[in-house]
Parts: sequence; C-alpha cells; structure tokens
Amino acid sequence: MRHNFQNFWKAGAQAATLTVALALLGGLAHAQSVMRPPSVNVPIRTPVITPSPAPHINPGLAGRVGNAALSRTPAIRNTPRPSCGSANRDGDGQCLDQSNGGSTSGKKGSGNSRALVQADKLRIPGELVAEIDSALSGSEADELARRHGLERIGSQDFPLIRSTVGLFRITDGRSLEAVQRELAGDGSVRAVQPNFRYRLQDQKSEPVEGDPAQYALAKLRLPVAHKLARGANVTIAVIDSGVDTRHNELANSIADTFDALGSSEGPHLHGTGVAGVIVSHARLMGSAPEARIIAIRAFGVAKAGAESNSYVILKALNYAAEHGAQIVNMSFAGPKDPVIERAIAATAARGLVLVAAAGNAGAKSPPLYPAANPNVIAVSATDAQDKLFAASNRGNYIAIAAPGVDIFLPAPDGKYQMTSGTSFSAAYISGIAALLLERSFALTPEQLRAALTRTARDLGAPGRDDQFGAGAADAYAAVMAVPTDASTPIAAAPTRKRDHSPAPQEAPPTRAMEQRSPSMAAEKSTLSEGFGASAH
Repeated sequence: MRHNFQNFWKAGAQAATLTVALALLGGLAHAQSVMRPPSVNVPIRTPVITPSPAPHINPGLAGRVGNAALSRTPAIRNTPRPSCGSANRDGDGQCLDQSNGGSTSGKKGSGNSRALVQADKLRIPGELVAEIDSALSGSEADELARRHGLERIGSQDFPLIRSTVGLFRITDGRSLEAVQRELAGDGSVRAVQPNFRYRLQDQKSEPVEGDPAQYALAKLRLPVAHKLARGANVTIAVIDSGVDTRHNELANSIADTFDALGSSEGPHLHGTGVAGVIVSHARLMGSAPEARIIAIRAFGVAKAGAESNSYVILKALNYAAEHGAQIVNMSFAGPKDPVIERAIAATAARGLVLVAAAGNAGAKSPPLYPAANPNVIAVSATDAQDKLFAASNRGNYIAIAAPGVDIFLPAPDGKYQMTSGTSFSAAYISGIAALLLERSFALTPEQLRAALTRTARDLGAPGRDDQFGAGAADAYAAVMAVPTDASTPIAAAPTRKRDHSPAPQEAPPTRAMEQRSPSMAAEKSTLSEGFGASAH
C-alpha cells in the first residue's frame, strides 16, 4: 500500500510539473482579480438595507459534516494552443513557449528551455514539501533534513489528509530535482514534491466611494432572495489575503481568523474585497449578509503581488475543514498541485462546498486549479450586459457565471474600491450557496450544485457552454428550488428555459441608511482628497 501511494504521488507530481512547464499561462498562479481606477462619478445614494442584529450561531450547526460526493465534471481532453496575447505572457512580459521545440523568442530550439524557466517560476526556489513518517519527533525530522542537506522550515500533522507534512529548504545548492529524487528514496519519506507558488494579482485599484447601484444585486436577484434567506448560521472560510475585520461592511461578520503565514501584515485589498462580496451589510449589500466568515490569511505581500505556496494553502484548507466551515471560497488559481488536489478531495469528502475562481488567463488558457478540480464549483465572470469578462477562463469545467466586472467593494481602512475578476464572481456564488444551506441545512454539495446550475439563466450558446457553464446564477430561483424540509430531491428540479426577455430589475430595499458616524464623514473627505492615489 505504501509503495502504491508513493508511486501515485510521484506520478501526480511528474504530471503536475509537465502541466506547469508546458500549459499554465503567465508563469504564475493568480488570485482572480483585475483592478483599475473607476471612470464614473456616482452620488452617494444608498438603497440598501440596514443590517439586522447578528444572529446566534448554533455551534452544532456550524460544524456540519456530510458524506455526499460532488458530481464530477468531465476533464478537458483537448487544451487549445495559446497565442502570444496578453494572457500568454509571463511575469516579465515575455511570450510563453507554444509548441514542442517551438520558440516565441525568435530563436529555434529554445522552447524547452523556455518551458523549464516557466516551471521554475511556478516553484519556490530550493523548497520541497514532503510527507514524512508521523512517528518522527522534531529532532528526528531535523536529522532527516541534515542527512539530505536540507533545513526543516516547519512540519505539522494535517488531520484533513491524515498525514504529517514538512516544508524543507535545500542548503547546499543542489538542484531541486536531484534532492527530490534522493529524498524520495528515504524510508522515512512517503512522498515529495516541489513547493508550488500561488500568487494574487498586483492590486492597482484606487479607493472610491461605494457605488450605491451595485448592478450585481439585480442580476443575481438577491434582494428578493434575501426575503427568504440571508445566510444566517452558515460559515464560509475565505482563503485569501488579509481581511480588514474592522471595516463597517464586515462588522459582526468575522467569526474567526487564522493566519496561515504567521505574519504581522495588515489587511489587503483582495481579501477585504472578497469578504465584502459575501457579507457586506452597511452601505453595500453582500450575497449572504448574515453569513459568518472564517478569514484565513494564506497570501502575503511579495514583490510581484500577494503570494502563497503549496504548504500554506494546505494549512489553510486544513484549518477550514477542522474549524466548522461549511463553504470554502478560493479566489485564486494555479497549477495542478498533487498535495492540494489531495486536500481538495479530502475536504469534499467531508461534505464541504468548494467554490473557486475560474481564472483570469483568458480564452487560450488551459484549465487552472483548484477550479478545474471536479469537486469544485468553478465560476466565470460576466459584466453588466451579461457579456463574458474578456480575461475569464473558458472550459468544460466552468459550472456557472456571476458578475465580476466593475464590482464596488470594501477596501482596507474603511475605504471602498472598484475592481474586476473571477475572484469576485466566485465570492458571489459562495454567498448564494450560504443562502441555500440556510434554507435547507441538510442539502448535500451535489444537491447544492444542482440547484445552482439547474436554475441558472442561460447565456451564450443555448444550453451548457464553456464560457458561462450552465448560465448566469439566479439566487432567487435557486433558493426557491430548495425545499425547506429537503424532502424533494434537487436533482429533479427542472432546467430553466432560455429567456430572451429582459431580466427583472428588482430594486434593492429602500430602507434608509443609518446616520453615518463622524468617522465615516471624515473618511469621505479623505477619500475625495486622495482620489487617484494608490490604495496600498
């Protein structure tokens, strides 16, 4: 059994390295957001509801664990060959290799070297992740590292995958491949792989006053859905960068925080925005304003943007699964990573709903992960006209679409931002999933996926397609399709017919906003004076 598992791990790691080297666009894994300065100037007229008092969370419900497996999406068979558009350039602006032995630099025979360079960019230099014998003490693990010219950075037990995993650094300058082969032959090592890199996109947004229109609300029919459910007593783990837990939009919504990096960094635009999509309830309205967030910091600020890696993502998933999350939002993308694939499978087996951004690498991109994992609901992004976000990934793994272009969200320090990307589309779906779980707590992940896709509003080519999946999410229709007693199988729900008539534009509730505090008034002045300055 042990040898079979080791062979399986090695095969997966080799396949991952090949996929990374030849397929993944851009050379980096990204959180799926694209930020830009707004070109509109809207008055502050806030037609959103005043938040209701924070609901009591039933500890017994918060730790729901189910056994149902998610339905599987067929794997992509044919990956289109990328062209050298903006989505097919690496972090330095260079074209990626596009063929076996081909070259985008104009020099013949340089394709393989280009692929190797791209593979290196997707791995943390000189670091390895290894599953080691759980019986080893800390001193014994250090001795194992010294025998192979390594330094143990850290190791811990991961109940999620029932393994002890360590992070090691090469100390003598040998190649990662050579050390990986040597370490794999040690009797105390069960599996070994590179420590893959995950990176959030660089944040270029400018702070603005929150847009009171929020077109996404009407597109998703959230105002009417919220009359039936608001996400109460449902816990969503947000694996992202730092969240501003003191922002007015997130007040009383953060149930727990965990820093998988062990850092001292402050809040970040991306994490704060993603959390805001789900639970905003002051000047803005989230998709599940009464849900509870476990804010897990897994991305730290780096030279090229917020960044994470295999070991840290594993810690984040383990924490979410062990601390009562019912839904996990993953607004990032990267390579097919053996240890993360294993963790995703284990998380899904526990009955958690997994949602991920499809990716921002464009039409020519191969599948990105974790969205392309069959246990994950992959979400593409649309704009106010129901058109696909130009940078959104395509593929037969796309499950559903949601607004992700020009989304107004909270930003650190009480500010607001306008941003775009599949990151925020995924967060909208995570919130809608919370509405469905509040409606029927016994709902399985498979039933929840079916409720979302079977009630979606068809977009693009008739029927399911590789751009929008089942179509645009309809929160109200999905909530209505879920019986409160869970007596009717969701899989039997009828598919909505293609409707060419304009979507109903329910206005958000018209209850007056509470009087802003002096601190909010002062913040408005600061934002107005600083418009055009960096949000960092």
